[in-house]
Order: sequence, then structure tokens, then C-alpha cells
Amino acid sequence: MSSATLYKWWAKYGGMDANLISEMKAMAEENRRLNRMYADVSMQNDLLKEALGKK
Repeated sequence: MSSATLYKWWAKYGGMDANLISEMKAMAEENRRLNRMYADVSMQNDLLKEALGKK
């Protein structure tokens, strides 16, 4: 492991305990899931607008 990697890890997780780290990872996963859902709905909305000739 390089020293740069270690310093980045320490800056990100240094003051956290295991519970906070797992909570942060869970929130990041939910954020990814919600972003995918938004992208899907946005794409469907664009397709419907094209089908109705409003775009």
C-alpha cells in the first residue's frame, strides 16, 4: 500500500468507528440506487415526450 493511499484513507475514515463506516457505505449504496431510479424515470419521461411529439 502506498503512503498516498494510506493518507487518503486516513483523511476519509480516520475519526470514524466501524458503525459509522458501515452506515456511510449503506447511504452511498442507497444514493447509487436512487440515482439509477432517477435516470430510468427521466429516460422514460423523455421517451414519452418524444412519442407525444412535445420535444
